Amino acid sequence: MKAAYLTLLLTSLFSTATLAGAGYTGPGAQSVVTVATAQAASDDTPVVLQGHITNRLKDHEKYEFKDNTGTIAVEIDDEDLPPVPFDDKTLVKLTGEVDKGLMSREIDVDRVEIIN
Repeated sequence: MKAAYLTLLLTSLFSTATLAGAGYTGPGAQSVVTVATAQAASDDTPVVLQGHITNRLKDHEKYEFKDNTGTIAVEIDDEDLPPVPFDDKTLVKLTGEVDKGLMSREIDVDRVEIIN
């Protein structure tokens, strides 16, 4: 009896995790924006950026991100980094939101995906 409950619990957990990672692509889905667009966006605007992480900045968990329109600072928690190594030549997709400060904007990243 306990084994049946455990199996049911584990099955529901794994199926939920699989659905969450699938990603919705229909109407209302987030589209990729540029650094220039993100620089002009208001605080807490959801963004998806595609480009390269070019440098690690002095602040912990902060990096420089670059696309064809410019560069912007991004904050990526260590647990949100991909499990595989990557460098400044690796194309990545960042999902997060704009964090507008008094003098600058940066992106608070929730997800990093390596683009093949």
